Amino acid sequence: MHKFLLSLSLLILIQCGKDLTPFGGSPEVSPIPIRTKPEWPTNDWKESSPESVGISSSRLKLVGDYAFLRTGDDTDRKGRRTDGLVIIRNGKIILEQYARNFTKDTLHLTWSVSKSIIQTLYGISIKNELLKLDDPGYYHFEALGIDESHKKITIRHLLNMSSGLDAEEGYESGPLKSSVIAMLYTRGRKDMATFCSSLPLRAEPGTQVYYSSCDTNILSAILKNIYGKDAYNDLPFTQLFAPLGIKNATFEQDGSGTFVGSSYLYLTARDLAKIGYLYLNDGIWENTRLLPEGWVGFTMTPAPGYKTTPYSSDLSKDNYTAHWYANTGVPDRGVPEPWPDAPKDTFAASGHWGQMLFVIPSLDIVIVRYGDDREKAFDKNEFLKLVKESVIR
Repeated sequence: MHKFLLSLSLLILIQCGKDLTPFGGSPEVSPIPIRTKPEWPTNDWKESSPESVGISSSRLKLVGDYAFLRTGDDTDRKGRRTDGLVIIRNGKIILEQYARNFTKDTLHLTWSVSKSIIQTLYGISIKNELLKLDDPGYYHFEALGIDESHKKITIRHLLNMSSGLDAEEGYESGPLKSSVIAMLYTRGRKDMATFCSSLPLRAEPGTQVYYSSCDTNILSAILKNIYGKDAYNDLPFTQLFAPLGIKNATFEQDGSGTFVGSSYLYLTARDLAKIGYLYLNDGIWENTRLLPEGWVGFTMTPAPGYKTTPYSSDLSKDNYTAHWYANTGVPDRGVPEPWPDAPKDTFAASGHWGQMLFVIPSLDIVIVRYGDDREKAFDKNEFLKLVKESVIR
């Protein structure tokens, strides 16, 4: 009965348009439950048979078969190409498999999954009252204040990929058209955040969602100014990785000493799963709250800018939130769930060429998939459908 009343109350709040988290937004799914006695993999993950945690071994095998079935030319890097897969349920590893000389100890490039780790560092920093979500960015990064129009860009806008900066994310379009290529490899690489801050606006800040690595690297530079160079260099390692027991990670910096938060974090699959497990437990680790209350709800809520973003079919590919992705759809815009056969409360971090971190609270599951897909042959919805179908109880 109490579950029904909770759901009813949640529905009323949503219909009234009231915020369900202190960070704003009304998630379309219930808040993350706080587990009373979770398994903590700080030293290492425990392993378990699938059946002992309510998973069918035979159906779980289908998940692995799908992930590791090569469907294209390996020489030309075509088709479906999985490097590693780790699935956690009830805090235990139930499937772990690798290919192409990768192992459980191999650091793998996460590409844009690193954006979600930058968001995690913001959660920690906001909890520690070092900044506020609605601070104008130029308060903490002078380059954003040179143009008056840029002074409207807030931390929230940057996290929601709604800065309005006229970036171009196409990796394959070349450095003359692509600002992300120019930022990473040519004229912007010595100071990526300053380069990005010099771009003109394409839209009023907060009104248009456009996925942009520039927004992330500006966020990364803001953290450097807030903490100071020495503390900033230690920030991900001491404030996030150390509490989770992550002992081996590589995070590259640009020429100005700013972490390339958009792209260049390397983690093992097991350690990336710990990031997902932190979110599965509402930002709590070893009974200590690392992320502020409501941060995971904020993480699961599609960016408000979707309501005014010009409609295109691309909007249905992902439901971008705050440097993560949701599976709720955006009903106001007629945007469906990107993974309709997965539980609606699924949320994810995602990176170039098939890097994936899925968190599924209703199933108590965390998934890491590393890959090298050049043709997007790995179907996330089909994969998540197989995972869901493996659950017995």
